[in-house]
Amino acid sequence: MGMSEKVFDRIEKKYPITLEDKKKLLKVIKKHMKKDNYYKSEVFNIYFDDDSYDLIIQSIDRPFFKEKLRARSYGGYDRVFFEIKTKIKGKDANLGYKRRVMITKEDYKELIQNKTDIVTLAQKNTEKSNDVQIAKEVDYLIKRFDLKPKILVVYDRESYKNEDGLRITFDENLKYRDKNLSFVKEKNDKIYFKGEQNIIMEIKAHGYLPLWLVDALSQNKIYPMQFSKIGKIFEQIRKESNV
Repeated sequence: MGMSEKVFDRIEKKYPITLEDKKKLLKVIKKHMKKDNYYKSEVFNIYFDDDSYDLIIQSIDRPFFKEKLRARSYGGYDRVFFEIKTKIKGKDANLGYKRRVMITKEDYKELIQNKTDIVTLAQKNTEKSNDVQIAKEVDYLIKRFDLKPKILVVYDRESYKNEDGLRITFDENLKYRDKNLSFVKEKNDKIYFKGEQNIIMEIKAHGYLPLWLVDALSQNKIYPMQFSKIGKIFEQIRKESNV
């Protein structure tokens, strides 16, 4: 899935796995899938919330419907994607919708300093009406709920895809901080995972999983579970601050 896509929906499942699990699965995955265009990347997500962290707390409560706003950038890439990520709880998996608009990092700085707004930036960076409409949705959320940058989550991602829209990613070295937020790593970034299951594999598909993948997961006894990076990290931050 290319970085240029603005709106898409998919079934999403997450699997906390070990490095050994990853090695076993890759032997099968590489037979059926190819490396993504952005095969290896450093992902920076700055999550927006109000001062009470209502969006994140709502997400932790696992409602039928939940929505997040984040700014995402990639190491070495001078663009920021403002993303509204919506999830609807399904019986066997979550159905995810993502709408996003792209601006530059310099634009992002001006936006955070209240020197401009996301709609103006979208109009400057694109002529597509769809981008401007998404920007209006982002602008509405920011103003309606008084959202601000609150938590940075950063990790290394490895991605695979196939022609059927199947995408598998492995997220490792998960770190975070809630101060001095920017799209760069700092020495005081905290490591989230401490145990052996320190990789989050995410499977995204437009429909059912292929049989070869179901068999590989079953044979290696790898099962999905509810896991929100920002939700888990917020809980950790709350423990650290004794709130």
